[in-house]
Amino acid sequence: MLTHVEFRSDEFPPYDYEDKQVNPNIFGKRLAEFLRDGLRIQGFDVDEPFSEDWGWVLDIANPGFRLSIGCANYPEYPDGFLCLIEPYKPFVRRWFRKIDTRESVGKLQQAMDKILAGNVRIRDKKWWTHQEFNGPRR
Repeated sequence: MLTHVEFRSDEFPPYDYEDKQVNPNIFGKRLAEFLRDGLRIQGFDVDEPFSEDWGWVLDIANPGFRLSIGCANYPEYPDGFLCLIEPYKPFVRRWFRKIDTRESVGKLQQAMDKILAGNVRIRDKKWWTHQEFNGPRR
């Protein structure tokens, strides 16, 4: 499943206060807000972004299991960003049941791809599976 997307853009600079909500030199709230708005237009029920020490999280309403997107700048590039869909595995376990995540994750990935492709200031977009992203040097 394609769950990790990296891209480059100057569209999402940090807010002045962002370094007080996440670790220093980490940002991505503008990107999270951009995705939230785009996903809502496409019919997804998306909560407001909230901060973690590594970036910003968007929870997406989904029956059966937690579905979310993590967003942050990507220090690989000075204007790089990375988004991660969770879960990244095709199945999760809940109450001794095995739940297939592929349909929900696939729909979210397609919606995100459409949103990102619709902004001309986003370039060099590359989707990865969790294994590809975390594997040996790309």
